[in-house]
Amino acid sequence: MTVHFVGAGPGAADLITVRGLRLIESARVCLYAGAIVPRELLDAAPADARLVDTADLTLDEIVAEFRAAHDDGLDVVRLHSGDTSFYSAVGEQIRRLAALGIPYDITPGVPAFAAASAALGRELTLPGVGQTVVLTRVSNNSTAMPPGEDLATLGRSGALLVLHLAVRETARIVAELTPLYGADCPVAVVARASRPDELVVRGRLADLEALVRDNGVKAVAVIMIGRVLEDSAPGFCESHLYSPERVRSAAGA
Repeated sequence: MTVHFVGAGPGAADLITVRGLRLIESARVCLYAGAIVPRELLDAAPADARLVDTADLTLDEIVAEFRAAHDDGLDVVRLHSGDTSFYSAVGEQIRRLAALGIPYDITPGVPAFAAASAALGRELTLPGVGQTVVLTRVSNNSTAMPPGEDLATLGRSGALLVLHLAVRETARIVAELTPLYGADCPVAVVARASRPDELVVRGRLADLEALVRDNGVKAVAVIMIGRVLEDSAPGFCESHLYSPERVRSAAGA
């Protein structure tokens, strides 16, 4: 028996890996993260599979489902939205599984920031402009951020910031980042990336509060802030990878 943690992707049902879909199709038990996992993925599970919505469950109750399946010798698919590598709460679950001696594996998924980049129709790293992306969040009604991971500290890099779970903290974001990025720094808000009701809004840092408020953005959104989002992208040069000046090895070497 194995617990398979699977990244379900950002919202569109067809943005799941082939491996992830095959695991769902053979699952005897499937735990999923409420309304943020596409229903079509659950429809792919066997007709007799046990489907458990974890939206209102505690960690102890989720682990109890794992233990019951383990006792019955049934494989479990644990679906998480986006990718499993960050903001998924997978870490605390696998710690419990390790203590219980229950085997598990992880299948990654398409993260929300990647879907947002696709919705914007652009690359997030441009030669000569920006080569670093910082994925972070803003602490509000959630676990406090560790020391040194506040916006002011991270913003000193000047890198593209991708903020999760932050749409209720726009005033604070503007106040803390304007001295570092400038009021005219381009921003993008992408809500429900890859879904039929996807929303993409662009503007400047000074206007971030209005962009979120006036477009009714409540949740399931990422906020991107950085010069790499500039349409003209001053200093954007072609990469060395495909440059004729790059020394290439001889065929077969």
